[in-house]
Amino acid sequence: MKKLVTGIFSLAVVAGLGAGIVFAQETGEHKAEGAAAEEHAGGTPHFPIHKPEQAEWSFSGPFGHYDKGQLQRGLKVYTEVCSACHSMNLVAFRTLEGLGYSEAQVKTFAANYEVQDGPNADGEMFTRKAVPSDHFPSPYPNTEAAAAANNGAAPPDFSLIAKARGIERGFPTFIFDMFTQYQEGGPDYIHALLNGYQEPPAGTEVAEGTHYNPYFANAAALAMAKPLSDDQVTYDDGAPQTVEQYSRDVAAFLMWAAEPHLEDRKRTGFMVMVFLLIFTGLIYLTKKSVYANKEH
Repeated sequence: MKKLVTGIFSLAVVAGLGAGIVFAQETGEHKAEGAAAEEHAGGTPHFPIHKPEQAEWSFSGPFGHYDKGQLQRGLKVYTEVCSACHSMNLVAFRTLEGLGYSEAQVKTFAANYEVQDGPNADGEMFTRKAVPSDHFPSPYPNTEAAAAANNGAAPPDFSLIAKARGIERGFPTFIFDMFTQYQEGGPDYIHALLNGYQEPPAGTEVAEGTHYNPYFANAAALAMAKPLSDDQVTYDDGAPQTVEQYSRDVAAFLMWAAEPHLEDRKRTGFMVMVFLLIFTGLIYLTKKSVYANKEH
C-alpha cells in the first residue's frame, strides 16, 4: 500500500509539473498576443512584446565552454561595427589572450587604438597608442557627447551588457533553470534584439528617430538603428556572413567580456559538487557504522 501511494504521488507530481510547463508556455504566448493586441488597441502593452527564444550556446550547461573561433569572430563584429558607438571600459586588451591570441598579436591589436594619458612634464594631457594593459577606449569623450551624437540616448557600455540584460522567464521555467543552470538570458536577449528589427505592424506608431523592435525590453522601439546587415563583416574562417551569424557571434563575445572566467567557475563548481557527494556518502557510512550496534 505504501509503495502504491508513493507511486501515485510521484505520478501526480510529474503530471503537475507537466501541466505547469504547458500552462506557462500557453500563458507566455497569450501574454505576447495580448501585448500586441493592447498595442494595436492603444492600451498599455507589456515589454518586450515577444520574448527571446532560448538559443544553443557552447558555454551553456554545467560543462559549457567558450568557442574561441566564435569569440574571435564576435570581437571582429564588435571592433568593426559596435565600437563606433559602444565602449568596453572594463575590458583590458591583455585579456584577449583568453580568445586564443598570442601576446604579440594582442600588442599589435592594441596599437590600433589611441588612448589619452598624462599629464606630461608640462602638465598637459596627451594621446598615445594603446598597450595591452590599457582598456578598450570609448568612442566619445564623455557621456554628454555620446548622448548628443545619438538623439539624446547615450549608448550603453558593453563591458557587462551580457550579464546586465535579460528577460524574466517566469514560473515555472525559472525553477528548471536552477537545475539546468540557465544563465544565458543576456546572450539570448542580444541575439534576439539584433535579429528583431522589422517594420511596425499596421496601426502601430513609433516615435520619430526610433526603430520598431518587438524584442526590446523597454518599449516597442529603440533609438539604435539596425546595426547589422548581411556581408557587412568579412570572416576569414568561412563562417556565414549573415545577420544571424553576426548577432550570435557578438552575443557570445559579449558574454565572454562580462564573464571571462566562466569555464574556470564551472570546473570549480563541478569539483565542489563531486566533493559534496563523496562527503555525504562518507558521512552516511560513518553514521551507519557508529550506530550499527546501538539499540533504537
